[in-house]
Amino acid sequence: MSGARQGVSEARRIVVKVGSSSLTTASGGLDADRVDALVDVLAKTRSGGEKEIVLVSSGAIAAGLAPLGLARRPKDLARQQAAASVGQGLLVARYTASFARYGVRVGQVLLTTDDTSRRAHYRNAYRTLDQLLAMGAVPVVNENDTVATDEIRFGDNDRLAALVAHLVRADLLVLLSDVDGLYDGDPSLPGTSRIDEVRGPGDIAHVSIGSAGKAGVGTGGMVTKVEAARIAAAAGIPVVLTSASQAADALAGRDTGTYFHATGRRSADRLLWLAHASTPQGALLLDDGAVRAVVERRTSLLPAGIAGVEGEFSAGDPVELRDAAGVAVARGLVNYDAKEIPQLLGRSTRDLAKELGPAYEREVVHRDDLVLLHP
Repeated sequence: MSGARQGVSEARRIVVKVGSSSLTTASGGLDADRVDALVDVLAKTRSGGEKEIVLVSSGAIAAGLAPLGLARRPKDLARQQAAASVGQGLLVARYTASFARYGVRVGQVLLTTDDTSRRAHYRNAYRTLDQLLAMGAVPVVNENDTVATDEIRFGDNDRLAALVAHLVRADLLVLLSDVDGLYDGDPSLPGTSRIDEVRGPGDIAHVSIGSAGKAGVGTGGMVTKVEAARIAAAAGIPVVLTSASQAADALAGRDTGTYFHATGRRSADRLLWLAHASTPQGALLLDDGAVRAVVERRTSLLPAGIAGVEGEFSAGDPVELRDAAGVAVARGLVNYDAKEIPQLLGRSTRDLAKELGPAYEREVVHRDDLVLLHP
């Protein structure tokens, strides 16, 4: 066991993500044997109470295909949501029955990006997950596909898993799929080899990463897994990427799959969500002074520094902050509706409060709700 993998075996709070192709049959529908095999590994890993597991599980849409008579994953959002509605219940019922063999309870947690980029929602999501773990349950997390719109979707559970790992302050993220690691080429071709360790983005800059999964029932591929690993590693969380069949070896710290070293410092703020899980609903155009204030001095954005506004958004929505060249320099949660902002442009908060009332003596984007895109 390498020194790095020693840290894996000592991780106490672990987020495990499993893809649709590792849980379902080729024709769609859950494969009970595959689910049981995964649960066997997870239950044994957490036995003794020294380790906590959060399971981020795909498979709801795939599980709902066969019961609804769908031959393949639909492309339109409405039928995906219908399949998720049927499949999510089947998925959690299967996990409930499988973990019950070990006397372990599961708790369903469904998230949208909206739940996790807004401050109060973020705190509530953390409290729920933390309490489930404290009470000895295994949280089963999925995107809330039945209500999410295209605008507020994570889009893939790999990225969701990285963000959940950050949310719960995990010691390790394990990404399980149908491939046993990251390869330096197409793993189906001779002459390619598995990359054992990644110490930073430069280690895989030369690797061409395909986008499609083998089974055709999921949304992700190796691209989303590497991106998820990058997000988690930058937040101070090491990552193991391997196949579901190698889950036991991965969790034991054995040399399987690809190990991504943590590259950044661990932080407890929710701004990682704002940077990676939110979709801007509009943009604020900043003058040069406001760009310097936001980027260099890390201040809040005030009305005086705004030169223009684009898009339709409401207070609380994520927006881009752009410089004079139109380049997005930051992202933040705006405190005003789009239609209110034209009357604020270039004016001081003192003047606005005097003319429009004390409610207008506030920042357009508070620095606590703002993340730089190129720090």
